[in-house]
Amino acid sequence: MTSIKKTFAIKGIHCASCVRILEDALKTVPGVSSATVNLATEKATVDYDPASVTDKHLSSAVSNVGYQALIADEMEHEDAERTRKQKELSQLRTRVVFSLVLGILIVWGSFPGIVNTSPQFMRSFWLQLVLALPVQFWAGWSFYRAAFSSLRHRTANMDTLVALGTTVAFGYSVVVTALPQLVMRAGIEPMAYFDVSTIIIGLILLGRYFEARAKAGTSDAIRKLLGLQAKTARVVRDGREQDIAIDQVIIGDILRVRPGEKIPVDGVITEGSSAIDESMVTGESIPVDKGPDALVIGSTINKTGSFLFRATKVGSETMLAQIVKLVQEAQGSKAPIQRLADLVSSYFVPVVIMLALATFALWYVLGPQPVLLLAILNTVAVLIIACPCAMGLATPTAIMVGTGIGAQHGILIKDAAALETAHKVRAVVFDKTGTLTEGKPRVTAVIATAGHTEDEVIRIDAIVEQSSSHPISQAIMEEAHKRNAVAPTSAGKFEAIPGNGVRGESDGKVIISGTERFMQVNGVDTAPLRADIDGLLDSGNTITIVALDGIAIGVIGIADTVKPSAHAGIAELKKLGVEVAMITGDHTRVAKAVATQLGIERFFAEVLPEDKASAVAKLQQEGKTVAMIGDGINDAPALAQADVGIAMGTGTDVAIEAADITLVNRDLRTVASAIILSRKTLRTIKLNLFWAFGYNIILIPVAMGVLYPAWGILLNPIFASVAMAASSISVVLNSLLLRKARIS
Repeated sequence: MTSIKKTFAIKGIHCASCVRILEDALKTVPGVSSATVNLATEKATVDYDPASVTDKHLSSAVSNVGYQALIADEMEHEDAERTRKQKELSQLRTRVVFSLVLGILIVWGSFPGIVNTSPQFMRSFWLQLVLALPVQFWAGWSFYRAAFSSLRHRTANMDTLVALGTTVAFGYSVVVTALPQLVMRAGIEPMAYFDVSTIIIGLILLGRYFEARAKAGTSDAIRKLLGLQAKTARVVRDGREQDIAIDQVIIGDILRVRPGEKIPVDGVITEGSSAIDESMVTGESIPVDKGPDALVIGSTINKTGSFLFRATKVGSETMLAQIVKLVQEAQGSKAPIQRLADLVSSYFVPVVIMLALATFALWYVLGPQPVLLLAILNTVAVLIIACPCAMGLATPTAIMVGTGIGAQHGILIKDAAALETAHKVRAVVFDKTGTLTEGKPRVTAVIATAGHTEDEVIRIDAIVEQSSSHPISQAIMEEAHKRNAVAPTSAGKFEAIPGNGVRGESDGKVIISGTERFMQVNGVDTAPLRADIDGLLDSGNTITIVALDGIAIGVIGIADTVKPSAHAGIAELKKLGVEVAMITGDHTRVAKAVATQLGIERFFAEVLPEDKASAVAKLQQEGKTVAMIGDGINDAPALAQADVGIAMGTGTDVAIEAADITLVNRDLRTVASAIILSRKTLRTIKLNLFWAFGYNIILIPVAMGVLYPAWGILLNPIFASVAMAASSISVVLNSLLLRKARIS
């Protein structure tokens, strides 16, 4: 089955119960393999078979449980989404002001202690009823709509609790107003509680308003990234330069960029040179010098020179667009720690309703006079105080902020699970070539046996190496060009053996080039080169032995310089208490030389590509949570095997696809930053969950009246609504504090 992923917004999501209801509804659609709903972003991400599932199916599933899906052919544009949310915020603000103004007027005329300051007409229950009606059934209509829909589908959510609680208070007040003698017969002084229902609605709406404002701050990273996009491009067509909209640029266009301008799309420089500020992608503040054939990234800033470049990626294919997409998907994903909150919330609302009924019964049977009034007020308090919103927001808001911070530092996190797992990493395994080293080896020595020359060794080796894309092959070819020793034709019957070397035929002779192990397999005697091989290995060179018709004719030494950030990056990891290891296919002596240089105590050498995953598994068997850092195709199995796979952004697409985290820049200190970010994000999540669970564990019993027998304390429903709103806002604000966290 071919599966595709679609993300779309949903209107009406308010709490963790909503999330559960929507996920269950979407998962029941035939052809949907998975569905995740994010409370913080108010979006659903669905994996499905497009052959059997359409947008209509998804929309129907959402509407059937009382919500509205905003699905288009393309994911809603960020600007359009922001406009929609601003409109919704404006409407919500109007309802908040309307509710609270009328509610305060009712409080003025009815609340003990201040009622004597109000004019006589404000004390009329009928006037208070008139003021409360639009609040209850206009401002509060969203609660009823969602509750009715949920009940129709045999579910319940936060809106159900609010609708029940405010309706009980409003209904009792209507009875008191219309039939006061009925209440007096029950021995209760007629007292309306329109202030309770109206103020509760106003405060809950106010909480949602502030919560929405705060949640908007968690997606600042996305907005900042999108704000980096160039709006226009200067394209050269028919020999003339002209400014066009960015969406009109096509692949192959030649574009001009002047000093101080943003590079509009990804491409390759064809003429000129400049220093380019790539900090928006890499997090590295020092501009990078670029010349002809160098890659440039869209939305980075040209600092000095003017140059022409050819567009290679436009629209949704640019690096910035891919980064935005990756961050959005990560923010919409669900961390494993969220499962606890999801489990609790799935039972939460039904349990609260039962607790509310129990509260009413106990107070009505065992409570003091007036039993009916106290039973109603305490029941309303229980219904209002019990909000699963904080539980639902605890994890996704922190994940949104954490992944956003990562993107700003050049750390692209594929999903929430990777961000959560990274905090447990206790061992990091680095691939050597291209990860710890620059990945651009150069020839340092050419040694020929008797009867052969250095140039001859290079020329013969180049015949087979020119058909290979391996970095060592490229280094040898570069040396061959310097010596004018490039053969006019490539080898026939060419074969590359990963981790070993290459072989081919030329003029009827077999050429073999590669490791000492490769020579032994092919029956080549390397004894005449023993001393030279040992000397090169001891000095940290990788060696390539060249054989012609089964006889070794020379050895080539190749060295790869260590990245400037490697020492600092490894030191930072050690400070975090993380064991550092290195894995390479190189000879043990070469591996030891590099490991010693970098202060790495443990290394795996002469490891074939297919065995790299086994080396990672060995560390895992020791009980360690392992992160693997690599950049090549041959690293993909090890990246997949590791608990956290981290790919260098300069690596291959295969490696990046297999990894959980991609480091856009080449700075190895970012590995430690990713672990620090994970630890701080998890600390925030745990604090959020502690507060969310603690809030409900403590305040629901208080609302039920457990403190009344000893201290005479009851929780007014109005104060319950304040506490409920405050719990959600506090969780979001705590997540936003992550933005001030230092990770480097």
